[in-house]
Amino acid sequence: MQKKIVTIGLVQTKAGPDMSKNFAHTCDLVIKAAKKGAKIICLQELYNTPYFPQRQGDDKDKYAEYIPGSSTTMFSWLAEDYGVVLIVPVYEKAKNKTGKWEYHNSAAVIDHRGKLLDTYRKIHIPQDPGFYEKDYFKQSDSGYKIYKTKFGTFAVLICYDQWFPEAARTVRLEGAEIIFYPTALGNIIGYKSEGDWHDAWETSIRSHGIDNSLYVCTVNRVGREGRMEFFGQSFVSDPFGKIIKRADSKKEEVIIAKIDLERNKFFADGWGFLRNRRPDTYKSLITNKLVKKSKGLANVAHYKDEKKALEGK
Repeated sequence: MQKKIVTIGLVQTKAGPDMSKNFAHTCDLVIKAAKKGAKIICLQELYNTPYFPQRQGDDKDKYAEYIPGSSTTMFSWLAEDYGVVLIVPVYEKAKNKTGKWEYHNSAAVIDHRGKLLDTYRKIHIPQDPGFYEKDYFKQSDSGYKIYKTKFGTFAVLICYDQWFPEAARTVRLEGAEIIFYPTALGNIIGYKSEGDWHDAWETSIRSHGIDNSLYVCTVNRVGREGRMEFFGQSFVSDPFGKIIKRADSKKEEVIIAKIDLERNKFFADGWGFLRNRRPDTYKSLITNKLVKKSKGLANVAHYKDEKKALEGK
């Protein structure tokens, strides 16, 4: 089997309140990744802002930018200079077809020539204590994006998208060889959850790679912001679910991993998870069953505990 090797770079950082410093620091780390040989480089969700959705009522325009804009202009230069593909997640402000301003949790993708490709806008939006994202992000209806680049074909799914196996299966069927998950996952300080969120996060993402016979790469922020302690540990996982490279849980890090995209075909042929599908039995997947929010959610015990922890009680 002929190998198809591509080198991945994931940039895990601590985001402070100064967006210009976050931006400059991340540029330095992208250059570092490129000099280490990375050809596709992915940044974390909302790379240049603090994770503001952990609280309600913040000023949207303080964090928003345009695409094209300040981030994409600089990263386009870097992509062209170093001949790399960049995935740049930002808080996007854009006008819709009626001329009204909307705000999206987006990922700008820039190819090795510095060309800005179609923007992916986050499709699944949560609304939970510490993750009040519906207050800030409009859910996208523009569909999933497949990026055919010089170094490989991939999709980008952002953070909460990771909990939906339908999204991973869709992009795999549409041609993705890699799924990148820029994320902002951590624990609320002072709140003891019933389960291990880090383990659930990692297990869910690795399972998408196994089920769909492809590589998955997730880059998470790290460090404390407000009442959140982000657990870092960005990683690259192969189609068997094996973690090839994992970042630290406490510090910033640029991780580099070489992957062989021909392994996708090896596992797909061997396991047959894609070949033996039964689409004729999946009709319930496109219904609206179980989509209504419970009216009693505010009284759920762990919701109350999370809110107290966010308030420092």
